[in-house]
Amino acid sequence: MTLKAGEAVTIDMLYGVTLKRDTTIALIEKYRNHISADRVFELAWSHSQVALRQLNIRTEDTSLFNQLASAVLFSSAEMRGESDALMQNRLGQESLWRHAISGDLPILLVRIENINQLDLVTTLIQAHQYWRQKGLTVDLLILNSDQGGYQQNLFNQLTTLIPAGDERQQADKPGGIFIRKAESFSADDLQLLLSVAAVVLEGRNGSLADQLSTLLKPVRTPPAFAFPSVSKTPPPAAVTFSPERLQFFNGTGGFNEDGSEYHIILSGQQQTPAPWCNVLANSQSGTVISESGQGYSWYENAHEYRLTPWHNDPVSDSSGEALYLRDEETGDVWSPTPLPVRGKGDYLTRHGFGYSTFEHTEYGISSTLTVFVAEEAPVRLSLLTLSNLSGKTRNLSITGYVEWVLGELASRSARHVVTSPAAIATGSAVLARNFYNSTGSARTAFFAVTGTRIAHSGNRLECLGRNGTTRQPAMMNVRGLSGNTGAGMDPCAALQTLTTLIDGDSRSFVFALGVGEDESAVTALMQQFLSTGEAQNELSKVKQHWHQLLTKVQIQTPAAEVDLLANGWLLYQTLASRLLARSGYYQSGGAFGFRDQLQDTLALTHAAPQRLRDQLLLCASRQFIEGDVQHWWHPPAGRGVRTRCSDDYLWLPYALCRYVQATDDIALLSQPVSYLEGRLLAEDEESVYELPGVSKINEPLWQHCVRAVNHALTFGQHGLPLMGSGDWNDGMSTVGIAGKGESVWLGFFLYTVLDRFAALAVRFGDTDTARHCQEHAQTLKTALNHAAWDGEWYLRGFFDSGQTLGSHADSECRIDAIAQSWSVLSGAGEDARCRSAMAALYQHLVDKDNRLIKLLTPPFDGAGPNPGYIRGYLPGVRENGGQYTHGALWAIMAFAAMGETERAWSLLSMINPVNHSGNQQDMAIYKAEPYVMAADVYAAEGHSGRGGWTWYTGSSGWTYQLIGESLLGITRRGNALSVRPQLPADWSEIKIVYREGEGIYNIRVTRGDSTYQLWLDGKRCDGDEIALESHRQEHQVEVRLGSASG
Repeated sequence: MTLKAGEAVTIDMLYGVTLKRDTTIALIEKYRNHISADRVFELAWSHSQVALRQLNIRTEDTSLFNQLASAVLFSSAEMRGESDALMQNRLGQESLWRHAISGDLPILLVRIENINQLDLVTTLIQAHQYWRQKGLTVDLLILNSDQGGYQQNLFNQLTTLIPAGDERQQADKPGGIFIRKAESFSADDLQLLLSVAAVVLEGRNGSLADQLSTLLKPVRTPPAFAFPSVSKTPPPAAVTFSPERLQFFNGTGGFNEDGSEYHIILSGQQQTPAPWCNVLANSQSGTVISESGQGYSWYENAHEYRLTPWHNDPVSDSSGEALYLRDEETGDVWSPTPLPVRGKGDYLTRHGFGYSTFEHTEYGISSTLTVFVAEEAPVRLSLLTLSNLSGKTRNLSITGYVEWVLGELASRSARHVVTSPAAIATGSAVLARNFYNSTGSARTAFFAVTGTRIAHSGNRLECLGRNGTTRQPAMMNVRGLSGNTGAGMDPCAALQTLTTLIDGDSRSFVFALGVGEDESAVTALMQQFLSTGEAQNELSKVKQHWHQLLTKVQIQTPAAEVDLLANGWLLYQTLASRLLARSGYYQSGGAFGFRDQLQDTLALTHAAPQRLRDQLLLCASRQFIEGDVQHWWHPPAGRGVRTRCSDDYLWLPYALCRYVQATDDIALLSQPVSYLEGRLLAEDEESVYELPGVSKINEPLWQHCVRAVNHALTFGQHGLPLMGSGDWNDGMSTVGIAGKGESVWLGFFLYTVLDRFAALAVRFGDTDTARHCQEHAQTLKTALNHAAWDGEWYLRGFFDSGQTLGSHADSECRIDAIAQSWSVLSGAGEDARCRSAMAALYQHLVDKDNRLIKLLTPPFDGAGPNPGYIRGYLPGVRENGGQYTHGALWAIMAFAAMGETERAWSLLSMINPVNHSGNQQDMAIYKAEPYVMAADVYAAEGHSGRGGWTWYTGSSGWTYQLIGESLLGITRRGNALSVRPQLPADWSEIKIVYREGEGIYNIRVTRGDSTYQLWLDGKRCDGDEIALESHRQEHQVEVRLGSASG
């Protein structure tokens, strides 16, 4: 737009949403007309005036109410209770419940001492009405503090002030008005109330206008420090990083020589297409960190107790954690990571197993920052080494910054966080506690740094400035930090240490972020880790820990892109993200999923079978006495959701069969485990979220599995199992919600469980269960091949109405991948039909152009019956017609099981994330990390080939099983190992290194001329298994495939 001098233009900006595109376009056209737009403003003003008159509120009062609302929504120390009360409170939220106050909503507390102060109450009731009309829900608590003999009289008068209608009906309900007598509160309870109230007003301090004018004063910010104008010596030449030795370098990143690190080189203002992350975790705590150094941290549960905020913002990659370096002579500021304050020149990010390292050189100061989580302790360590390469002495400040959450969301918990300073001989810290959300426990978080000259602050407003961000923090414009900590602030922890480096000198600093259950535990952790030497030792332990876990099985094939995933990254993704963190960049879950983590641990039969054993027992303990289970639950308390999902509980016997087959640990079947007790779902309930009780009934794990199997034996009119509120595909949540819809996939999966469980029952000596399972399996097999066959492929199921799902006659979801795949994997499908079904899958669901395998097609888009929340995804996204990678992997497994070796390997290559990001063009389309699996890949128009959420997906474990077992045939049975691979025709040889204890088995697989042969240390073995021994010895194994193999 060009404006000539003296001209004026009015621009109307229209925001809105409708259910249909045509309606949206019609509204846009309507409001292109300025008259229509002006009319909207006129009507809005008229409506607001009418609404105010109905509430008997003057226009000028609304300004006061809006000011007060800002203090309710955004913590204002001036409007909170007395500082001593905030600091001294030790009670948690549940202590409010005895006063019939939930504590879930912001509390506006007003203390009234006599009838002369009732005008203030009247004003606040009007404010409360006004807020309710605008959608702001607040508990207005009026505390009758009359110390004379007229409490009841004052109480009665307060009651009459509440107007009839909605306000009176909302009295003593969440979001309503509460009148309480001060004498009913103990001193501790009153202290709690004063500490949690968002705003505290005193009747004796005058009107609302008087109190706001006194309390809400502009925050004074210190003037920026005028750094002297120093004539800068030309800095050394910028340091660049070479990709020369990187594997599969795509213009931004590549694998190092042994594949144990992924290197990302960012030059100038270059960015990755989306955050490329690492997940660092142990069993107690963890951190997700991007290539730009941005992330979040947690303790115990990544959803319930975050230490720092989870922003879930892949566009700006923002964070509540930051490090800054500043030249104290020139005032130049930069970060040792690409964000939040980007310096000049290259940054190198190296994501490894258990750590991420960032390298950069700015103005002759070289920095190396390594971030990792301790092997066992709940501490995240950041080891920063600075080296002076500038040719002169440099004075620098190093500032670390974190924003406290200490709960789920800062918006709910930050106002309750209290900070204080602490120091030990080797460093200083800012401590943080949240008694309110920690049920009054003394749990204490800390952020600490090594050194002696350390300044600190616990006030986020002071550190960032009003409306400031970590990318332009106010504290970088001033020298030092104020030392302010306490309660009632917007809480953070900032630590700043100074150092002088002569030319050629190097110095290291350790920042530690962690949690102790009390202050003494914090002191112990600080003393343990707050030194450079101890941090370096811990880093070595972390690297060794992951090396031992991930090198149990190593492969060498002609497909280097497969080796890179199988030799570390797939298992690391499974262990670090799925099992330890239960979190990722795009989902900060924290919970255990019953089926989810059981599937994950199936990949650990070689590397960590004990984890599979532990998961079996844990999941059995989350089973209700009726046989169903919690779909997911939050540790440590166990609050979770009970659903009508129809497959969860079946993964328990499925995983048990797999575990016993791999380990021969038959004794586990007799391990006693308790059940849960909880109310059954009502007929109209799909799910319920609650904390169930623990039953006094303990039964062997075997009996838990028997209950699970029996609970699944409910069938519909076609003889197929009922789908309930979804099977493996949760999104099909309404297909069978009325109790009549059936699932074909679940039929194949149930058959698999019945078949394997029957075999295990025979071994365990439970002949009745074996016979029971065999009979149902045979009946089910007949039904699947009769009622579920659609002519060329298998149906996906039947709706409650009896209408088909997954039929050639359907307008949506004509074919679904997992029903076809499991017809093969289960062994229940007839051979000819299985081949027809898989041919149809390949024809309709494999998209070679975009290199993905769709879960179903066409997507759901409103043309047929509502299948559930799956339709909430755009067509072609996630389960709704995109590649849901679980399903893609099962398809490839099925092709391998059918002996279609070339096709199986070709499809694996097609969906391999390394190949999705082989060059800059492909990387720009795929966007996601090339070194881990994505849960989904979009097939939506305009976004085809784009990777969805990564890291926190069970597809990593299934990919590991596909490569290691389905394709390379590495199978363990107790102490026996067999290798029966299917190899592409142009592969002449592969190598495998298998470690058992201290024993090493070097396995070489070649093609033979006749039958399969197995040689161990020069001697031919009978059969196809070798007996594994754990003592220190290196063995040579030769596998010669028969002419028909592979």
